Amino acid sequence: MTRSSTRRLAAALALTVASVTLTACGGGGDSDGAGNPGGEQVTLVTHDSFNVSPEVLERFTEETGYRVQILRAGDAGVMVNQAVLSKNNPQGDVLFGIDNTLLSRALDEGVFAPYEAAGLEAIPETYQLDAGEHRVTPVDTGDICVNYDRTYFAEHDLAPPQTLDDLIDPAYRDLLVVQNAATSSPGLGFLLGTVAAYGDDGWQEYWQALRDNGVEVVDGWEQAYNERFSGAAGGAGDRPLVVSYASSPPVEVIYGEGELPEEGPTGVSTGTCFRQIEFAGLLSGAGNPEGGQALLDFLIGQDFQEDLPLQMFVNPVHPDAELPEEFVTYGERIEEPLTMEPQRIAEHRESWVAAWTSLVIR
Repeated sequence: MTRSSTRRLAAALALTVASVTLTACGGGGDSDGAGNPGGEQVTLVTHDSFNVSPEVLERFTEETGYRVQILRAGDAGVMVNQAVLSKNNPQGDVLFGIDNTLLSRALDEGVFAPYEAAGLEAIPETYQLDAGEHRVTPVDTGDICVNYDRTYFAEHDLAPPQTLDDLIDPAYRDLLVVQNAATSSPGLGFLLGTVAAYGDDGWQEYWQALRDNGVEVVDGWEQAYNERFSGAAGGAGDRPLVVSYASSPPVEVIYGEGELPEEGPTGVSTGTCFRQIEFAGLLSGAGNPEGGQALLDFLIGQDFQEDLPLQMFVNPVHPDAELPEEFVTYGERIEEPLTMEPQRIAEHRESWVAAWTSLVIR
């Protein structure tokens, strides 16, 4: 979930994650931790968009004695593929960033070891998609939605689209860029949203209409938002519609210049949104399972949960986590997102992606 939405933020994230990795690996190395006399390292495998405040990880080290190494593994889809391929020799101890669109594959492949995180009883059951076995722990939620460039639509005296049906209107021809559903988690989420909206009998017809209306498909979120979307700060894209997140607009404001505006430069087409839930899990065969369990406890604790919104621009799952004012003011709360049962995703994801690829890409 989650995710930077400007070139400035992307650069800031790269620098911050690099410093976090160094700080987390170096902090606490000479002192013994509670229940961890060696001050051992715990490795977190995650996607490229992961970010956390250095002081939050330092707090984890102070509380547990475990030093965190962050191993970024690409886009969420790539990360999950690597986790499946390396399941007998995992790259780390905990994997964070697998969402409900990809969850079933990892569970079926036995990637995760069961562990019921301390404090899980406070997390709403609607997020606990593996509650019976506790192979994964819900950490955050986000809504995959079409975002629009307010300036473009104002200058062209055109109302921004608000629904999926709007996107196939000729008024929006050649304006939308989306991610490849086979390689990108937001791309897959958007595809699943269209299946949820139009059903097995109608989603392919809808995508044919999108294709006829000039939709552009790129590999991943970074390329779609930072290179092709006209609303990204500092970007040179010419497409004023992009698949991103309901929480992307606050990023454009927070990392913009000057005083805070009344509204952000980008908006959300609220009738296009699909609910995403991100999970973390203890990797089977982890070298440091005790450290991994401690890290999972920490990920749903108050410190990390309240750090999430302005670090990865996602919603915490803990109901008591306080949201920053900027996140509330400029973000969009989606009351009725499109959803889909995990079992249905598991049964049809591969065939849907194959059909989508044949229809849209080839």
